[in-house]
Amino acid sequence: MRVNGEEIQLERETALPDFLKSGGYDAARIAVERNGEIVPKSMYGECILNDADTLEIVQFVGGG
Repeated sequence: MRVNGEEIQLERETALPDFLKSGGYDAARIAVERNGEIVPKSMYGECILNDADTLEIVQFVGGG
């Protein structure tokens, strides 16, 4: 699987929330694109990742 341009080995199919948690991502502060399409937060639980997927994960940061 490719995440933000980096190849990683996904051992088995994994639900998106589990993958994000294991990567230390705060789901409230990110946007996820899977295979070129934005994944709505309401669909995270139904999104099952496999080794052929490409993810782009963008984190929002505060500032001023």
